[in-house]
Amino acid sequence: MSEAVTPLNGARFEGLATIEDAGLTGMITLRGNLASKEMKAAVKKAVGLGVPAQRQVLSGQGSAVLWMSPDELLLICARDGVAETIATLEEALKGQHFLAHDVSDARTYLHVSGAGAREALAKLCPVDLSPQAFTPGMVRRTRMAQVPAAFWLDDRGVFHLICFRSVADYAFGVLRDAALPGGEVGVYG
Repeated sequence: MSEAVTPLNGARFEGLATIEDAGLTGMITLRGNLASKEMKAAVKKAVGLGVPAQRQVLSGQGSAVLWMSPDELLLICARDGVAETIATLEEALKGQHFLAHDVSDARTYLHVSGAGAREALAKLCPVDLSPQAFTPGMVRRTRMAQVPAAFWLDDRGVFHLICFRSVADYAFGVLRDAALPGGEVGVYG
């Protein structure tokens, strides 16, 4: 049996911002009625967190719940806990209309941090990333240099970015280029 690896295999770049492979991570797409008491209870039981408000993320010890659309969440958990988390969801949502699917192998997970993190992302995404407009706990689904991506900001100032595995090298490359020294625009710092 082969050992799982990320598509970027631990890649890291340090420039105006630090771009790094976040490692193997469990990701579950959960679709259904996000307002139902059953869904809220199931998410709480599965990952210990609530259902976030629109365009928000809730995070805890090793897990996160991202609002992705009016009927979709992305649950982040330990890679080796995905099957157990899905089983917990299925049990808690028995009789409800829902979908819980493991998308861990279809996604790449990156961290963007450092003084130039906002600026590097702003060069690539049509999102106002000023500290007043984009604060910790917010999540955005957008395009990053023509590829779909989602990202959120944590309390430490680290951006967590998810994109499709098939564009991992491209995503890392454009982020690296946006963080090259000498390319400062000076909008956010």
